[in-house]
Amino acid sequence: MRGMISRIALNRATLARQLLLRRHSLTALEAVEHLVGLQAQAPFPPYFGLWCRLSGFRPQELAELLTGRQVVRIVLMRGTVHLVSAADCLWLRPLTQPMLTRSFQHAFGARIAGADQDAVVKAGLELLREGPMTAAALGTALAGAFPGTAAADLSQILRSLAALVQVPPRAVWGKSGQAAYATAEAWLGREPHAEPSPEELVLRYLRAFGPATVADVQAWSGLTGLREVVERLRPRLVMLSDTMFDLPDAPRPDQDVPAPVRLLAPFDNLLLSHADRTRVIADEHRRRVITVNGQVHGTVLIDGFVQGIWKRDKTTVTVEPFAPFTDDQAEQVHAEAAALLEFAEPGKAHRIEGL
Repeated sequence: MRGMISRIALNRATLARQLLLRRHSLTALEAVEHLVGLQAQAPFPPYFGLWCRLSGFRPQELAELLTGRQVVRIVLMRGTVHLVSAADCLWLRPLTQPMLTRSFQHAFGARIAGADQDAVVKAGLELLREGPMTAAALGTALAGAFPGTAAADLSQILRSLAALVQVPPRAVWGKSGQAAYATAEAWLGREPHAEPSPEELVLRYLRAFGPATVADVQAWSGLTGLREVVERLRPRLVMLSDTMFDLPDAPRPDQDVPAPVRLLAPFDNLLLSHADRTRVIADEHRRRVITVNGQVHGTVLIDGFVQGIWKRDKTTVTVEPFAPFTDDQAEQVHAEAAALLEFAEPGKAHRIEGL
């Protein structure tokens, strides 16, 4: 039977799928796969994304997954860098590649009109057979064979049209390094999936982000035409309203279930993966969280909704509430901020400002 799901109930269901109603005892790899990856434009937000969801998580666990090639950083949904499991990389990239190709042609088509893109990709992949290379090195190496196109554009052709992963030491906790690229196939020792399933994409999304509308799935993935996919799945779904669907056995907690204070990582997918984001953040607050140049601040969740932002400068966390916190809320935020700093800078003197 179709009914309505309240905004609070929708919030609690989404938080449950996002592992944010309590900290879980999953491994980092299990969490990354459950979440269908973590957004990772910057190297280190995924560490904080896992910290606020898992009990006992330590940075070295994720660092070892990166160096052990069990997780990778690659451009996927919405044309943004995600940290995903090796297994998910091999089916998500071919599924999203047509969208990535269209986006690339729209953004760069006029600038690269004279370039033989297939030849550029073939030459670039041949270069990468020798080992990982930075974007600058790739562009310089390709420029000799394609003198009519800027080196940066040649590199962009390859990175957009071929499945390239960013390799360590990039994004390894405690280390630094430029982004260097290898082919996903060479780095993981496995070929991409030949027939990736859009149905599986929708089902995985619902497990991590549902309940949802078709527009929500498309906003998260960047893909279009998913209404037909959802229609094919309809016998396996339940309808919560005329447009909102879900998995029948997915958690939908009572709206009275308490939601603990959490400090979400910068770029957290909770804020970026629905067409209607009011399930977690009021429209008037979005411009304070997402900047004009595409940065997404770390956010403070109170009673399940974004009520402020936070920033870290080494051993200091500064909290900026959107409205004054109650004494109890301020105490809980302070405790979370202190725990975050102990996670990031263990054993050092910490400072928390703004409360």
